[in-house]
Amino acid sequence: MFEAVVTLCLVLGSSDCREVLSPDYEATDKAGCEAALMDRQPPEPGAFCRESPPGLGFEDVGAGIFLHRGEIAEPDAGNLGDVSNIAFVIGAQSVAVIDSGSAAWMGEAIWRAIRARTDLPVSHVILTHMHPDHVFGASVFAGAGAQVVAHAGLERALADRRENYMESLRTLIGAVPLIGTEAAKVDIAVESTREIDLGGRVLSLRAWPTAHTGNDLTAFDPTSGILFAGDLVFAEHTPALDGSLLGWLSALEELKTLPAKRVVPGHGGPLLDWPQGADPLEAYLNTLARDTRAAIAEGQRMGDAVTTIATSQAPHWQLFDAFNRRNATVAFSELEWE
Repeated sequence: MFEAVVTLCLVLGSSDCREVLSPDYEATDKAGCEAALMDRQPPEPGAFCRESPPGLGFEDVGAGIFLHRGEIAEPDAGNLGDVSNIAFVIGAQSVAVIDSGSAAWMGEAIWRAIRARTDLPVSHVILTHMHPDHVFGASVFAGAGAQVVAHAGLERALADRRENYMESLRTLIGAVPLIGTEAAKVDIAVESTREIDLGGRVLSLRAWPTAHTGNDLTAFDPTSGILFAGDLVFAEHTPALDGSLLGWLSALEELKTLPAKRVVPGHGGPLLDWPQGADPLEAYLNTLARDTRAAIAEGQRMGDAVTTIATSQAPHWQLFDAFNRRNATVAFSELEWE
């Protein structure tokens, strides 16, 4: 397979460059790709054709659903931000992508993985929440005509944090892998519920009150019985609390009543039985709440309390030291006003 790319550099004349995918010019040979470039009006400036590299690795779990498991790690120069789960769902008429990774290079690699399996258009890219490891590959699909779908609160929340997120990613994974990366505009803002028809296959979307974040969105596929929970469900990776502890516990209770058979968490898995897949997360969040309330009742100061809250959960989770104190800080700030 051949594809069209454009070379972009950090600074004009610099050697710090990356070949950025221009989607929708794919062909089985170079001549076909070049003919597609010539036919497009206006022409794609600076684009040229090359052989496509491999796409991102996806597991076929049946029923037209493909899952990518991100590393259980923080973003770094080795993984280039590939640290969250990603999915795509193939309907009779189009494809929906669920979450898009930390950078444009990931959106491009997802695109290649889809094109290796179907030539149907990608009609939607669904973002489950604002965190950078889930959103910054979306512009690749938007540029190819897909509609970006998210919680009604995501666009504003991401705009407020975009520069900080991008600066952090530059430090963690490097500036060159981020070339071409930008936040995509949200086309469909979900206030409550919404359905997306991929052709004989309808995904049911739901926006949640503040829980993991203030803009969590889930997608349910009745055809397969799979719930795409984003970071409302964690497995193996220590949960990250960036919203409301009590809201998250409440959302989990309601999620468990949905008629799903399996769940794709935002991290870990990538496919768990449901609702049993929520048990470790629920145990962690309940421990976080119990220990925080006990520390507050004892009159402990936050700085002291966060060093001990929920530490009994450490053996059950990876990256515990990187996330638990932050979670305890958020929980303490919320529960001290109960």
